[in-house]
Amino acid sequence: MELTPMSPTNETVAALVARSNRLGRDPKNTNYAGGNTSAKGTETDPVTGEDVDLLWVKGSGGDLGTLTESGLAVLRLDRMRALTNVYPGVEREDEMVAAFDYCLHGKGGAAPSIDTAMHGLVDAAHVDHLHPDSGIAIATAADGEALTKEIFGDQVVWVPWRRPGFQLGLDIAAIKEANPQAVGCILGGHGITAWGDSSEESEKNSLWIIDTAAAYIAEHSKAEPFGPALDGYAALPDAERRAKAAAIAPTIRGLASTDKPMVGHFTDSPEVLEFLASAEHPRLAALGTSCPDHFLRTKVKPMLLDLPASASVEETVARLKELHGSYRDDYQGYYDRNAVEDSPAIRGADPLIVLVPGVGMFSFGKDKQTARVAGEFYVNAINVMRGAEGLSTYAPIDEAEKFRIEYWALEEAKLQRMPKPKPLATRVALVTGAASGIGRAIATKLAAEGACVVIADLSLEKAQAAAAEIGTADVAVGVQVDVADEAAVQAMVDATVLAFGGVDLVVNNAGLSLSKTLLETTVADWDLQHDVMAKGSFLVSRAAAKVLIEQELGGDIVYISSKNSVFAGPNNIAYSAVKADQAHQVRLLAAELGEHGIKVNGVNPDGVVQGSGIFAGGWGAQRAAVYGVDEAELGKFYAQRTLLKQEVLPEHCAQAVFVLCSPELSRTTGLHIPVDSGVAAAFLR
Repeated sequence: MELTPMSPTNETVAALVARSNRLGRDPKNTNYAGGNTSAKGTETDPVTGEDVDLLWVKGSGGDLGTLTESGLAVLRLDRMRALTNVYPGVEREDEMVAAFDYCLHGKGGAAPSIDTAMHGLVDAAHVDHLHPDSGIAIATAADGEALTKEIFGDQVVWVPWRRPGFQLGLDIAAIKEANPQAVGCILGGHGITAWGDSSEESEKNSLWIIDTAAAYIAEHSKAEPFGPALDGYAALPDAERRAKAAAIAPTIRGLASTDKPMVGHFTDSPEVLEFLASAEHPRLAALGTSCPDHFLRTKVKPMLLDLPASASVEETVARLKELHGSYRDDYQGYYDRNAVEDSPAIRGADPLIVLVPGVGMFSFGKDKQTARVAGEFYVNAINVMRGAEGLSTYAPIDEAEKFRIEYWALEEAKLQRMPKPKPLATRVALVTGAASGIGRAIATKLAAEGACVVIADLSLEKAQAAAAEIGTADVAVGVQVDVADEAAVQAMVDATVLAFGGVDLVVNNAGLSLSKTLLETTVADWDLQHDVMAKGSFLVSRAAAKVLIEQELGGDIVYISSKNSVFAGPNNIAYSAVKADQAHQVRLLAAELGEHGIKVNGVNPDGVVQGSGIFAGGWGAQRAAVYGVDEAELGKFYAQRTLLKQEVLPEHCAQAVFVLCSPELSRTTGLHIPVDSGVAAAFLR
């Protein structure tokens, strides 16, 4: 018997995905990966050939703004609703998540989320559950129930706080049945849910609740919901603010990485700066966030610097270190007060959000996207606090409820299912001369192995283009630098720190070469090459080492030197001399920086012609003339004079850099790796 294949996306599913994308792409409606949507409809069962009622609902961990059909869980509606007959009660409601697997239709699509019951049990064809700032502001107001009635009348019903799960689905289903005139509800401490007979109606009702709440807040809020301006806490001027942020970021990242390495993100948005400049911010920050989506990514509360904006960098750093110890003690106390026998182990006591008045917010995560999203969620929390304080008093759910969600067995299981991190995950790499050739290959390789990468080059346009080819700004960014310019080098390192929180891996690759005899080499030729490679490497290493030392996370510095650093070839006195300078910098810095856990190593390539900016810039023609070969055959010529008779490509140099920085060579420093296919005259002794 031949089964009839499932039909392609039907109109119900297409409308659900389109609605989800529209709602999810507008930050006023919900935050990243927050909320879920659903639709009920029919498909032909390929086994019976008869219509079957189905529920399509956004799966666990998906994002509404980018949702596709493959991100939907697909369940048999009759089987899902039949679970009410075996529901063991709220004390065992977590067991129902596993039971959803027995309701899946076909291959089922994505894994069902904890909110599946809400969507399946509510008697409406289309349901939206969202986390809008305006809705959560009402949900977290001390008199949220009264405000809900005042703002919406009987069209929106208040639901007291209950942890997401099967019982909440039953509660909302009962409310919908008892209030046929209602179009949705406010979930205390959490968010909103709306419904409709059609996809259009559900979306319309969701937006009406969100916009009506926002309009009411705008019209009725007190003038200064965060209190009056706090003397000395106003935002610093732009340039001063960014400079201070860059100066303190390495310390903050090191503190936030005490338990495990973190990538950072910096935000100095108006919302953050206004909040930190207002008198009530210490009280509100201490209350923490309320919506589960918020505090799962930000921890229950941030670490807040209690100094004015005028505090010096030195004062700020010293106080941050003191506060970090207190924060860790406080978080351990929170865990100890609320943990029970079967609670997951503590996941780390370091802050994920650090607030610095006058400067901004530093957020952290296992990668740049996670760090950035954590910051976005805290901005959402600030907006929620503004709305709640403007109308009433901000009253988040209590810490015991927060703990139940943060250390929920279901949340722990989700974390355990995460893929194993790549070897360079959480590491921030800075590569100079990375818009082409060896540098570009290195940046590409490091990013592929999990690192965040800053591509620095003399040409900003080329650096940004190379970064865009590697990935989004969460993976790679391009910056401009003249490595011979001290101020430009510092600006490059500052940009790296502000982009990703700090730096862990520095590759001195920027270079150029001129092939001339001793008598033809001018002082200008000599100075140019020494400025870029000897002085430039020194400047980059010095600026980066300051960050590496302040972070106290160890790190790597790699020099792309050359076979010529130990080989006396013809007609390149300036180039070979400066490469020898770089090679000895490796040894000197390895000896000096080892006490800080910083490894310094080198790579000695030879004959890397393909993709090379140096060779394309005239060096190739000059070397070809020296050896009496056609420039197009130079790579093959270099290969034939080696022991392996194989051409060296940029990717081979990139592999050497990766190995030097990988966990496998964690005890190696002061080493030069030849990547030359075997040039006997350049063997290291």
